[in-house]
Amino acid sequence: MAEPERQPRLRPAPLIFEPAEASADPEHFFDLESLEDPRELLSRATELTHAFRAAADRSMEFQAIAAAQLADPRRFDRLTAADIAERAQWTEDYAKKMVDFGRDLLRGTTEPTA
Repeated sequence: MAEPERQPRLRPAPLIFEPAEASADPEHFFDLESLEDPRELLSRATELTHAFRAAADRSMEFQAIAAAQLADPRRFDRLTAADIAERAQWTEDYAKKMVDFGRDLLRGTTEPTA
């Protein structure tokens, strides 16, 4: 079977990841709780908010690409919109929109989030 054509690798959002021991503490969140200066806290929390939004956007684009690939009529094991919706816990209507969005991304007619 032929290897599928690889899409260019997209950069993930710039997140700063916490060490495993710090994330085990439920009160610890990216060291925000240790910041005493409210200006610094606002700045760092805003940075994290933007990073998480960018990560969510990128993740959604990968969901759309996967949905489009799973719904590809050339696949012998393709899934219906209802099947995709069930797997992703979406409505069927939303799954159809995500398949269309994913197809646009794969064709390059929609710009991915940077």
